[in-house]
Amino acid sequence: MTNTQITHIQIDNYGPWTVTPEPRREVDLQTLQSRLYADLAQLFGNRDGYIFFSRFDNMIAVTNGLDEAAHALIQESVGNRYPVTMSLSVATGTTPVSALGTATEQLQEAGSAQDKGRREVLRGQTIDDEFRKPTDVQLAHFDVDDATEKYTDQLNEFDTFIQIEQGYAALMKYMREAHDSLSFFVGGDNVIAVCPDLDEADYHDAIDHVRDAVDVELKVGVGRGRTAATAGMDAKHALETCRATGEAVTIETETTK
Repeated sequence: MTNTQITHIQIDNYGPWTVTPEPRREVDLQTLQSRLYADLAQLFGNRDGYIFFSRFDNMIAVTNGLDEAAHALIQESVGNRYPVTMSLSVATGTTPVSALGTATEQLQEAGSAQDKGRREVLRGQTIDDEFRKPTDVQLAHFDVDDATEKYTDQLNEFDTFIQIEQGYAALMKYMREAHDSLSFFVGGDNVIAVCPDLDEADYHDAIDHVRDAVDVELKVGVGRGRTAATAGMDAKHALETCRATGEAVTIETETTK
């Protein structure tokens, strides 16, 4: 059974800030968002977590292994370096969807995303180290089959982008609805899904759905671990096995390492 720890990150009062005292240049907002995401990727990543940009003003992280003090340090670092602050809410669950649901509810109870009085909230409870297990996190690294040959080397970049995004959108929606998973585009033709305790048949089901829905072929490597970093590396190795063998699904286990 998985026990995923999810952190919901939300920039405080971001919408009003972008137009106060007057609308800010979009290029400056894009720069701030991308730099903040890059810094958070490093801050969480240095602690074996994974963060996904979501909508940039809201981000989602897998934070197994990070306690409340670690979250507070990350929050303080951002507050010292940026003109905006961020609130964090942490929750756990046997599915990523349930964990995120609880984390989001805790944040909403603390005040609106556009509430001027809500600043640097830190809510929730992390997993005590004594209760952590080597199967707490399950990550699936999806990749489009032959994306370079089918799309990159054949179509203009925008049409390639459309094809990849159609596959991502179909996968994201189906994994959420059918398998209580959270899926995120991470660049190129790659999607990482944070999953509950799914088996090989579940991943074949998702791949078949995307192929039937939007005619995009996927393969996936799956890893498990105490942290997102461990599970993510196992998923990457499993995906390499898919590429070498031609299998659509590989789940990294102790016997396959």
